[in-house]
Amino acid sequence: MGNVQGVKINNFQRPVNLLEISSNKNIKGAKTEGKASFKEMFSREMANSREVVFSKHASERLYSRGIELSEEKLAKLADAIDKAELKGSKETLVLSDDAAFVVAVDNRTVVTVFDNDKLREGVVTSIDSAVII
Repeated sequence: MGNVQGVKINNFQRPVNLLEISSNKNIKGAKTEGKASFKEMFSREMANSREVVFSKHASERLYSRGIELSEEKLAKLADAIDKAELKGSKETLVLSDDAAFVVAVDNRTVVTVFDNDKLREGVVTSIDSAVII
């Protein structure tokens, strides 16, 4: 990949504090009773602690194609990168409902982004795996 300049996504580089997670009662997206399960809180915090970088090209594609990334989608993307890494992937295609991301797994960098229309038009090359989120 060489020297990739990227944009770091906020809140993806902070340490995880398990005590704070387990005692936090005002979590965004909590269940209707006002409490999220420990598993949900732990998953959310783990996603927030992982870094996902977007190359300049990928950032431009997000903007030009009008693709928005919610915190939930970023967490799913981070999970997909983790899964690909566990399987030994180097370059993976992460497919979501409305977009596809080509990711350099070793440095957790999104190299390019496709919307569904662009993905249907072509062939994705230089990947060794795909993860569906």
